[in-house]
Amino acid sequence: MRFLTRLKSLQALEASARHGSFVGAASELDVTPAAVGQLVRSLEDWVGYPLFRRSRSGAERLTPVDEAQEALEDIAHGLDRLESGLKKLRGRKARSIVVVTASQALVANWLLARLNDFAAAYPTIDVRLDVSDRVIDLAQGEADIGIRCGMGSWKGVKATHLMDEEIIAVCHHRLLPPDDQVTAGWIAEQTLIHDGTPHPGGDFPTWSEWLARSGVNQASADRGLRINSTAAVIQAAVAARGVALVRKALVAQEIESGRLVHLLPEQRWPVKWAYYAVASAKALRRYEVSAFHDWLTEKPLRE
Repeated sequence: MRFLTRLKSLQALEASARHGSFVGAASELDVTPAAVGQLVRSLEDWVGYPLFRRSRSGAERLTPVDEAQEALEDIAHGLDRLESGLKKLRGRKARSIVVVTASQALVANWLLARLNDFAAAYPTIDVRLDVSDRVIDLAQGEADIGIRCGMGSWKGVKATHLMDEEIIAVCHHRLLPPDDQVTAGWIAEQTLIHDGTPHPGGDFPTWSEWLARSGVNQASADRGLRINSTAAVIQAAVAARGVALVRKALVAQEIESGRLVHLLPEQRWPVKWAYYAVASAKALRRYEVSAFHDWLTEKPLRE
């Protein structure tokens, strides 16, 4: 005999354990926190002991007891298999949704242009984009899979390397000198666009450092336009507001189109940050998430 009458309670238990609270589970299940609490308590009455250790403060107010923690992997796997079975019942009419998160700059300058390729390869999977420059909590299910640029170590998720990154100098073609003879000295005299976005541990250069490596010790390299958004820095360069130091992958499309020009391409500045496909082990068990992950890793960002 299968105890499928407890299915909603099992869903409430599994979601509460992932989110660490009834509030987070309620948002995912589209019910009230009180309803989630009632479902969990009914399951506790059935098994005969509390399933969570409860605390009054902290990000995770619910911690599964040892017996519940041991059972949760089987419960999560079972719920995934039930969902898969329901999709098979619907056959060709079934459509899956994968929620993908990435920064504004990466979505605008790389991902959007390539989503048609994914749609052609996987016509029954719909992509929903969560465009955000903050680090979405993939381990807690805020999105299914993400593309992140960083050091490659994030808690609770698997990170698959996609490509390395480097910093380059660019400007709009209208700003080039009449003879197109670009030198480090000429760059130092232009309006310098500074990206104020934090890049901890990435070894991203300042304009002073980049110009010094090019042989120009420019005392006024801190002047110019300061912007705290990488996407806005790129847009400022496209709008011919000055010369910018940017991540190469994010402007490859603009360089290919001719709107931006890669200045002094012999000046290389690799950084420690790289691009990764990031998802939790639970999310990767789902077909649509695994398919998007495989598509990403088979189509490097540099293409």
